[in-house]
Amino acid sequence: MNGFRRVRIVGTGMYVPPRVVTNHDMAQWMDTSDEWIQQRTGVVERHWADGDITLTDIGYEASVRALEAAEIGPEDLDAIIVASLTPIHQFPGNAVFLQDRLGTSEIPAMDLRCQCTGFIYALHVGSLFVGSGQYERVLVVGAEMHSVGLDLSTRGRDVSVIFGDGAGAVLLAPSDDADRGILSAHLHAEGRYGNKLWVEGPGAAFTPYCTTELVESGRIWPKMEGRFVFKHAVNRLPEVMKEALEANKCSLEDVDLFLFHQANLRINEY
Repeated sequence: MNGFRRVRIVGTGMYVPPRVVTNHDMAQWMDTSDEWIQQRTGVVERHWADGDITLTDIGYEASVRALEAAEIGPEDLDAIIVASLTPIHQFPGNAVFLQDRLGTSEIPAMDLRCQCTGFIYALHVGSLFVGSGQYERVLVVGAEMHSVGLDLSTRGRDVSVIFGDGAGAVLLAPSDDADRGILSAHLHAEGRYGNKLWVEGPGAAFTPYCTTELVESGRIWPKMEGRFVFKHAVNRLPEVMKEALEANKCSLEDVDLFLFHQANLRINEY
């Protein structure tokens, strides 16, 4: 990005709610077992929010840790970006509730909904804000609260055994070191496969927005064509890794640590 200044992550934070749900717990609600889940996903346990914990609470805890690591306060922020597919309300977006909880000034707060790739998209948008000189400090948060939107019957087990609740946050700022910072981002989408992993409703595709039929038919729960998603991810992940390495004139041997989206351990193993 010629003319852009280098951007780096100056603080990170994460949070998961304390409640742990094991595979044995899942087996009490649906026809499944610890062996079945581990064979297909590698997942052993997940964290779910309990009681009155909200997505704002989860995002706030991660954000505070990122701010503490960066040694700045909320008053020093210039913008907030929240990536999430689990809205607290249909509108306004999650970011404004996080902004209010942090007690910042009237800085911009925006949501970015790109599902599993949301945090990467948000990280890139935040980097462009800082890299262009428009903002000095941007908080980027990825937060999800899947547990309240899962079909906990056998019908929904292919999806429900995978997902949990949690948040990660990073604070972006200009880098004083030309050799230190975010090197590049490589974003892609294939809209033709949008219904391979989706929540069909409620939504503006229906009149009215939410109907009894939608609820009773189970179309309000996430659905996934698991085999297709698995095979597609196994092909696409190496492709985009190669793209990123080539763009930065690096080889696999130059990399000290790989951090992968971990919804399914088996994908990473392949």
